[in-house]
Amino acid sequence: MPPKTQIRKDEWEKRLHDVDLSKQDLNQLVMDYLVIEGFKTSAEEFSKEAGLNAPVDLESIESRMTIREALQRGDVGEAITRVNDLNPEILDTNRGLYFQLQQQKLIEFIRQGRIAEALEFAQEELAPRGEENPEYLAELEKTMALLAFESSPSAPAAITDLLSPAQRMKTASAVNAAILESLSQGKEAKLVGLLKLLSWGESMLDERAHFPKVRLISLLPLFAHRVN
Repeated sequence: MPPKTQIRKDEWEKRLHDVDLSKQDLNQLVMDYLVIEGFKTSAEEFSKEAGLNAPVDLESIESRMTIREALQRGDVGEAITRVNDLNPEILDTNRGLYFQLQQQKLIEFIRQGRIAEALEFAQEELAPRGEENPEYLAELEKTMALLAFESSPSAPAAITDLLSPAQRMKTASAVNAAILESLSQGKEAKLVGLLKLLSWGESMLDERAHFPKVRLISLLPLFAHRVN
């Protein structure tokens, strides 16, 4: 195997600074990030300062954040109502997402100790869907297992994790992605995708050369300079 090429720090930094990035492209990246992540006020201000048209109706950002906040506090009913108010086709055409929301509602019943309601809800709302889809049935069985392992230190993590904040976030993220898709908007900020690509590119280059790894914080001055 041939020895790795050595790239000096000054040479590497020069290559980075020589990359041709337009202010317009960077502004679009920033706007995309603000919209996807739900920073409505910042998106409005940046739109004015940069002279950009927002890719979506900025009012939809507030709706998405309200839905996400409802799910994060466990109010699945409100979230479903608001999704339907925003666009009823989102849940009508996405059975998997609707089941995920119903599963989350069942989890919230169990979390609150409303066992009778949980059993009734599971039987009437989720069991019929489980009979139609083996994947749904497996998720339903896993959720109902919370009753058997309640407060048990031996409960599998895959089951107890359903009661974690991360489970609520998972559901909220799925709903957020579906709303963005309905608006013909990407599910993930392009900036996040670029950072993943940067990480992949570095790992590939590392096999052939010694070079200064890019520290994201070191890119901030260059980024800020080209955006402003």
